[in-house]
Amino acid sequence: MTLRPDIRTPADVARVVALGASNLTRGFQTVIATARAAWGPDVEMVAALGHGRSYGAHSTVVIRTLPGILQSGLWRKLESLPAVPTRGVVTDIGNDIIYGFSAEQTLAWVEEALNRLQSITRDIVLTDLPLTTIRRLSRAKFLALRSILAPACRLSLDQVVDRAERVNAGLAELAVARGIRFVPVSPDWYGFDAIHIRAAAWRPAWQEILGSRTTLDGYRGSRIEALRLLLMPPERQWVLGRERFSQQSGKALASGSRVWLY
Repeated sequence: MTLRPDIRTPADVARVVALGASNLTRGFQTVIATARAAWGPDVEMVAALGHGRSYGAHSTVVIRTLPGILQSGLWRKLESLPAVPTRGVVTDIGNDIIYGFSAEQTLAWVEEALNRLQSITRDIVLTDLPLTTIRRLSRAKFLALRSILAPACRLSLDQVVDRAERVNAGLAELAVARGIRFVPVSPDWYGFDAIHIRAAAWRPAWQEILGSRTTLDGYRGSRIEALRLLLMPPERQWVLGRERFSQQSGKALASGSRVWLY
């Protein structure tokens, strides 16, 4: 069941604060286009994302390491930006399970993120994990995914499913307790890959998550914009162990919106 206690009208949102990992990263241009279509071309996007992103610990994918979302500079930036009507999005929560963290620790980090967001806005969307597609994984496919996504992980498929179920139950309880909108992800958004939304489903998925059914015509952005967003560095990362810092001043996109990445 999708809980919708506070659905704002399109003119009410001037900034989206999005927390996530690979799905948010892969569909980021669609997220921006959906926000522009719903709330106008000047809507701001402040995001902490990245493939393999953890909510509370450093995470490494190939040669790149990112701080946990809670340790990112996003929170400092939000304190410095002028107050405007804001929609928060908290998604891509499952990485910390395969990194070996308990369901309780994972939920504690998500709850802390919600605490911080709720000091800024009461308009927050929380998504769950794709349990249906995870449960369908064969052990062979699970081992292949585990070796790619988290080579150090030694959890079995049964252990991952058990932790995911407990995280999902905890997320639903957090949503009810805090009166925020809870969006269960749809199995139809996924294909062969059990954890990444397929490209053909980005539009309906992000429209559902953001709470907008507005057509994207005229707001999609160009392929050049998509490439620039893909190459846009976050404020802080380590590449081959060397720290790289990129000042975030709010990149203005040609088709509208300003973007800060953390």
